[in-house]
Amino acid sequence: MEPLRFAFGVHIHQPVGNFDHVVEQHVREAYRPFLERLAAGGFTPFSLHISGPLLEWLEAHDRAFLDLVALMVAERQVELLLSGFDEPILASLPRQDRVEQIGWMREAIGRLFGAGAETGGLWLTERVWEPDLAADLAAAGVRYALVDDRHFLVAGFPRAKLHSPFWTDGGGEPLALFSIDERLRYLVPFKPPAEILAYLEQLRAAGHRLAVLADDGEKFGGWPGTREWVFERGWLDQFLEVMRGAVGRGEIKLVTCSQALAEVPSGGVAYLPSASYSEMERWALPPESARRLAHLERELGEQRMAGPEGALVRGTHWRSFLARYPESNRMHKKMLALSALHRTLAPGRGGRQADLVAARRAIGRAQCNDAYWHGVFGGLYLPHLRAALWRSLATAELALRRDQRLEVQVLDLDHDGHEEIWVHSGRCSVVIAPDRGGAVEEYTAFATLTNYADVLTRRPEAYHEPDATPAERPAYDADERALFVDRVLPAELTVEAYATGGYGSVVSWARTAMRYRIETGVAAVEVVLEATGGAPLEKRIRVGADGTIAVAYRWDAGALGHAGRFAPELSLAAPVDLVLEPRAESWRFAIETVAKSERGLERTRQGESVTPLWPLDAGAARIALKLPTP
Repeated sequence: MEPLRFAFGVHIHQPVGNFDHVVEQHVREAYRPFLERLAAGGFTPFSLHISGPLLEWLEAHDRAFLDLVALMVAERQVELLLSGFDEPILASLPRQDRVEQIGWMREAIGRLFGAGAETGGLWLTERVWEPDLAADLAAAGVRYALVDDRHFLVAGFPRAKLHSPFWTDGGGEPLALFSIDERLRYLVPFKPPAEILAYLEQLRAAGHRLAVLADDGEKFGGWPGTREWVFERGWLDQFLEVMRGAVGRGEIKLVTCSQALAEVPSGGVAYLPSASYSEMERWALPPESARRLAHLERELGEQRMAGPEGALVRGTHWRSFLARYPESNRMHKKMLALSALHRTLAPGRGGRQADLVAARRAIGRAQCNDAYWHGVFGGLYLPHLRAALWRSLATAELALRRDQRLEVQVLDLDHDGHEEIWVHSGRCSVVIAPDRGGAVEEYTAFATLTNYADVLTRRPEAYHEPDATPAERPAYDADERALFVDRVLPAELTVEAYATGGYGSVVSWARTAMRYRIETGVAAVEVVLEATGGAPLEKRIRVGADGTIAVAYRWDAGALGHAGRFAPELSLAAPVDLVLEPRAESWRFAIETVAKSERGLERTRQGESVTPLWPLDAGAARIALKLPTP
């Protein structure tokens, strides 16, 4: 009986904007010792993917790690995998950007590790597959891609047929697909090596010729508790010993995916639906739907869920995160808009070469996936990761608009069916939402490369206890957070009650569609918004040529009933000074969310709520933002 070919792969990644000490710790405690042990223990060859952001960090901070990988490549112990360089969800990018990102990774691998270090294999970020990817991957020179077995199972393939490479195509070009074995993902490194070997022997006894495992390197020392288990308690040493024995007896042959593609007969043709791994599809669901799915899975039971019926019970696709979280959608659509703008600015047609190169790379960094989604591993709830993407977007927009005077566009920037007003110049970028009462959804100052409106709304998640009392559950917001969300608050309301989000407003314009007109000038653009009817309000947003922003209000106290206080709320991602006219008391509280990570539930400060309070009889007020000196 011929040996079972075992294609083992490791993916290591750190997101754009992660803290240096976190990256250094992962390299020191997980990535380096794991690769060294594999090489020393003879567990080669295997496939390795190092994301672009991590490669850049290693170039700046740890060249010795790159030297280790280069030596392993030279000795044919490792085959390097492609991806989008900045670890984007390729399906979420324009087609030209997909090919470009893969090209950047190929160039980086060639520069750092030499020609031939990669052989056309691709690590598909978060295994997010859409059928139109095949053509673009083939156009980028990709020969094969790694997806989960779930992608095949939801297409109706029997699990027993997945131990071979399959072929798909796009645009008339072929692409091979390897199926990552989900059971191996859960066995390694969490179960004893003898149990892992028993599963591989079971596959061989059934006549299968290939087993594929490619997964996160953080499992081997980066996740909580795994360093102790993998290294200190001997799991890795035992695993290497068990594998050496199996290889020595001719039961297992270690191969790269390229070798497997050459040695294992094709399983046939496969056309896969949009899919990702099962956990991602659950995380992308709205909370109540996620609870219903979990209930259904419990009703079906573990045995049926492990069978062919279970494969058809699934959540939703990655893009649903963009629908669930407007904050993610706004980043994504801003990235798309700047990418499209960049491609219209060829040198000599409004673009300067140095600025265009800098802008393109900044747009690429803003495509890094982590801050666009939320699950146990997604980074949307981490303010420093979102801030890093907004900083990249600001860097790109500054390069594209350098020396530009104030301009205004009216368009559906976030693709939600409602028009936004986009005011921009070489100093700032401001997005105003007339359908949200004239709330400012983005205020990016290029001097500080900061979007001051980048604050996450407090909202329910599936893992929050639905039956908890208001005192026990996290605070939730009634309205999406932004700058200048306007209300009249009851006179008796306290700041403590206000901070919980569970109050009622006398009047709220947070969801009021306002009429508007735009007044343009050299010194400033003013967007004048008006709410009519029972709660009239005039709101005049002034964006200065110097990049400043101020908002002036006028209201009819009589029409509003004289009861309560006029209270525009600003949710600020970074500190600013407010100049208030007339002077007024301001309520302030930290905006905190409760979100799940691999360490459990964590409370995270997202920003600060600042709400000036004027008596209704004042009839008018003005707020100007004074930014810190860079």
